Amino acid sequence: MSGVIPAIPLIIIRPFLPESPVWREKKAAGTLKRPSFGELFHPRFRTTTIITTIMMACAYAAAFGAIQQVPRIVPGLAEVRAMPRTAQEQTVGSVQSFQETGGLVGRIILAFLAVRILSRRKLLRVFQVPGLVLMPIVFLIFATGSVTVLKWGIFALGLLTIAQFSFWGNYLPRVYPTYLRGTGESFAANVGGRMFGTTAALVTTQLANSMPGSAAPVRLAYASAAVGTVVYLIGFLCSFRLPEPDQQALPD
Repeated sequence: MSGVIPAIPLIIIRPFLPESPVWREKKAAGTLKRPSFGELFHPRFRTTTIITTIMMACAYAAAFGAIQQVPRIVPGLAEVRAMPRTAQEQTVGSVQSFQETGGLVGRIILAFLAVRILSRRKLLRVFQVPGLVLMPIVFLIFATGSVTVLKWGIFALGLLTIAQFSFWGNYLPRVYPTYLRGTGESFAANVGGRMFGTTAALVTTQLANSMPGSAAPVRLAYASAAVGTVVYLIGFLCSFRLPEPDQQALPD
């Protein structure tokens, strides 16, 4: 419910935000083309659309299929089980705050590196490669060990995963022309990320039923490790087909 608080001023302010100058000029001159859903799969944009949709789905899947499962895993740690219920809830909140802080730091680091690493593939791999290594370590070892190491592990994974969300906001406007930009970004984010990526949460919870381990939180940690590692690997492999923008400036 706390998400309602920042949403209210956004609802009020957004209708008064100015349009993009390029969009406004083209609209006034009558040269702005109408967006077409089908054009996303025109040979010129097909690879971009398919690869970015898959990779954004992977980013969301890492968040929902692994990182977001941590609050259900923490109560299964030996040192947490011995705590009173209130202390358990506070510990879960503390671990969650580390993840959120890591995400914030990741966005800042992405913004810093985006103007220093020209290759978008190399920029993305700065976060993909460490994440691919850390994902199984955090959920197979840290998530079944102590709260302290789990906090720092989930901080790092939050940093590496959430930074990728900011990456797409930097990348997608550079690979679609003005009239198709909103359509292309929305398809990758909503179809790839929100429709398919978030279903990883269901995959993880179902997979946990067949994982080894005497306790449900342990099985969930193992399932999170499997799902998170697989989607990170898929995203990394897809990065080799990710088109590099033709220029640093936004395309016409």
